[in-house]
Amino acid sequence: MSAITIHHPDKTYRTIKLQTTIVLLALACLISACKSNLKEKSEVKPKALFIIVDGIPADVIEKLELPVLKEIAAAGGYTRAYTGGLRDGYSKTPTISAVGYNSLITGTWANKHNVWDNDIAAPNYNYWNIFRVAEANGANLTTAIFSTWLDNRTKLIGDGLAAAGAIKLDLKYDSLEYDTVRFPHKADRVFIQQIDEAVVTTAAKAVADDAPDLTWVYLEFTDDMGHMHGDSPQYYDAIKTADVQIGKIWQAIKEREKNFNEDWLIVITTDHGRDVETGKHHGGQSDRERLTWITTNSKKLNSHFNDTPGMVDIMPSIANHLHLTIPESTKEELDGVPFIGAIDFSALKASHEAEEILIEWKLENPELDSLEVYITTTNNFSTGSTDQYQKVKTIAASELSFRFKPAVKSNFYKVLVKSPTQYLNVWVIE
Repeated sequence: MSAITIHHPDKTYRTIKLQTTIVLLALACLISACKSNLKEKSEVKPKALFIIVDGIPADVIEKLELPVLKEIAAAGGYTRAYTGGLRDGYSKTPTISAVGYNSLITGTWANKHNVWDNDIAAPNYNYWNIFRVAEANGANLTTAIFSTWLDNRTKLIGDGLAAAGAIKLDLKYDSLEYDTVRFPHKADRVFIQQIDEAVVTTAAKAVADDAPDLTWVYLEFTDDMGHMHGDSPQYYDAIKTADVQIGKIWQAIKEREKNFNEDWLIVITTDHGRDVETGKHHGGQSDRERLTWITTNSKKLNSHFNDTPGMVDIMPSIANHLHLTIPESTKEELDGVPFIGAIDFSALKASHEAEEILIEWKLENPELDSLEVYITTTNNFSTGSTDQYQKVKTIAASELSFRFKPAVKSNFYKVLVKSPTQYLNVWVIE
């Protein structure tokens, strides 16, 4: 560094030179620190973990003291949600466990993903699940499942199946329900709670040690107690225990965020509610069977979160958090509206009136100028082929409805509405 020449006595000269050097060094350190901070912020790694706690309607969650769920909600939010598709429409979906899981991971209702019960006889893998989307976004993304039910991985995700894209999850811990030595099967079903505990303990350790990018945790015992005892102390105790179990994973997530440059999303939900009469049953379309809930720590919740989101809204929300690019063909088929990140519209509906189709929507982004409307009379996507959508018109987003006469008469239409941030797909069936 060159000296600054000042015509003063030597002592004063050296002092000013030293002070100038210190100031310049401090400035350089400050610039370096700023650059480092900017680099750190730009490299924050998003992670996502979702938990399905089986068979708990929102009214039960709201009346019990569940400190872990309460703490997570305080960090982000809690909302009532729903499952079951359109109650009396084309997407009517049974309020059954595996059906709900698949609606979550694919962002579509049963009329598309084709899982109608717990047998999972013929899932339609053309509708990609979130794990397949994640794998398509890069080999560096790690995926994991910790589940009290093996079929979640082998049948719903289709781990290793060619029809499901031959994806392979990086971490997996399941099938314990077949281990009758470690977990002797008794009529009280307590062995399922023990399996849940093993699943949670392993999941928490994996979060702490391996930090997978996308993780599914599934817990079953709450549903077992609901079926056996209905709305009862045994059922409520099972839910309180599940809250404690979730706390192990939540603690691991907090430690990761404290010690690593990671941004963790946790989403906890259920797959269905229960009947109002006894609390023992589900599968139908009563209000309580459809009544679910979502708890999350996300600080990027949008207006849709408090508007009773659906089970299908979780998949695109996780994709937004992880900054995943959903393939165009999959995106065109989504039924879900993300409750995380920017959105433009929601609540898309379509109906056939005389020879016209009426579509309606809710505007979520008041600054949005227009929407694009497309239509097709085929459903080739469901069989692995493509649909040729024809553009109907670019319309004003603020109109909230649009009526048009299709160019081709048919008893089936798929209507696709696009905005800069999202797509939504609805069917019209005679």
